[in-house]
Amino acid sequence: MASRWLRPEVYPLFAAVGVAVGICGFQLVRNLCINPEVRVNKVNRAAGVLDNFAEGEKYAENFLRKFARNREPEIMPSLNRFFTDPSRN
Repeated sequence: MASRWLRPEVYPLFAAVGVAVGICGFQLVRNLCINPEVRVNKVNRAAGVLDNFAEGEKYAENFLRKFARNREPEIMPSLNRFFTDPSRN
């Protein structure tokens, strides 16, 4: 049975599923640990709805979002400039 699934053709599928499971696990741990709206222990759940705007903004404005805010939405800027620069024609 193991030889049926452990073929070299199946390795990319295992890699893709492994990456997807890793991303899901990362997001789960991130939300459990630092999301201000998720309360795991009983004391915090009893507090009800809190107006903690500062903590929510700190969570939403993470490093990646601050870094990407003033950047152009391009994947390969040098390649885009190479093909769209009118002075090159």
